[in-house]
Amino acid sequence: MGWFNKKHKADTTDDDALLQQYRQTGDLAVLGRLYEPYIPLVFGVCLKYLQDEEQSKDAVMQIFEELVVKATRHDIKQFKSWLYVLSRNFCLMQQRANKKTEVISIDEFMELPFVLHHEEVSNEQSLTALEKCMQTLSAEQQRSVELFYIREKCYKEVAELTGYSLNEVKSYIQNGKRNLKICLEKQGER
Repeated sequence: MGWFNKKHKADTTDDDALLQQYRQTGDLAVLGRLYEPYIPLVFGVCLKYLQDEEQSKDAVMQIFEELVVKATRHDIKQFKSWLYVLSRNFCLMQQRANKKTEVISIDEFMELPFVLHHEEVSNEQSLTALEKCMQTLSAEQQRSVELFYIREKCYKEVAELTGYSLNEVKSYIQNGKRNLKICLEKQGER
């Protein structure tokens, strides 16, 4: 906990030399010497965005782990500014990851009138209707809807599994959902 509260100002004159030495040797001790003076800054950024002390401490360590790789890949002009942006982006990604998506069944989401309002329709008939309607979707919509709603994958996971872009995934899910709803409403009118 001691190094989270250090008040001394980081000496930025050695940053370039330490960064260059780390890039040449890959020595983590060198990277640690470069990172250590900025730990209070990184912790402060994390605390500002994550608003949780323990989560912020963990983030400081995870950012160092990212630094191990990213310090060799990026052209860093001013380490302090670059580290601030890296820390902020890391925290923003953490915030997104921590937002829990409420998962509800596709039947509830679609508010199927023949399921919700007509008790005599069995679940088996509802599932049969859903299966028929799924077959009317394009292959991309079928795959995206199945992964998102049935296998409960997030947009990013669907994109990774299918090879579609994130925007394509969102479009396929939205259009597939709409097409399913229309099809299921028609099935309910029969």
